Amino acid sequence: MWPPEGQWLVAARVGAAVLPLATCALLATVRDSVTAATAVLVLVLLVVAAASTGDRIAGLLAAVSGGAWFDFFLTAPYQQFAIKGSDDVEATVLLVVIGLAVTEIALWGHRQQARAAGRSGYLEGVLGAARLVSEGDTPPATLVDVVADQITEVLGADDCRFEGGPVTDPRIAVLDHAGEITRGDHVVDVERVGMPSHDYVAIPVRRGSRVVGHFLLTASSRATYPTAEQRRVAVLLADQVASAVAAR
Repeated sequence: MWPPEGQWLVAARVGAAVLPLATCALLATVRDSVTAATAVLVLVLLVVAAASTGDRIAGLLAAVSGGAWFDFFLTAPYQQFAIKGSDDVEATVLLVVIGLAVTEIALWGHRQQARAAGRSGYLEGVLGAARLVSEGDTPPATLVDVVADQITEVLGADDCRFEGGPVTDPRIAVLDHAGEITRGDHVVDVERVGMPSHDYVAIPVRRGSRVVGHFLLTASSRATYPTAEQRRVAVLLADQVASAVAAR
């Protein structure tokens, strides 16, 4: 499959910069029969294609490249970066502005799609854990391992393991049902500084008012910024093992 993973971004950006050039050069051969509005629409399509990759830089390159080469090839004086007619100035400015707007709209759509896919994945994880609990024949150790893997994925952590009993070390940060991470009396601003990267984070597992254990997470290899929703989902996942662990 081409381009190889890791090179597609370079290919998208090069294409975003080069395709408007090639398109404008081609349109210049028939400029007498092609209106400025038609050329602008063709170039906007290229911007949309670049923005659909989900890379803002590719979209911006396509918009700027389209505006520049539209000026060079399709506005008088030709083959110069100069514009004399007010209509041509307006068309060039509109091309760049529309291109930038289309890029931001496309990126917004990508973000919404990613959030929806993430919510669907979280729901599947919670339902899967609940199903294992309801079946009753899943060994507690297996259930704990499955939930630990799901918590790791939801929070972007490096490792997650289960420990019996409550958290006794005051240096360990705790993730509660509200989705807040606290260390002592201090609330960690996860949106700004991310998950604690050099300390453990514990998620207590409660059966009623009793803490029957906790999941212990580490996230030291990279900065992670899970949303409040992700953090609450992780707590909900941890709760799924309470009955099995208490029975064991």
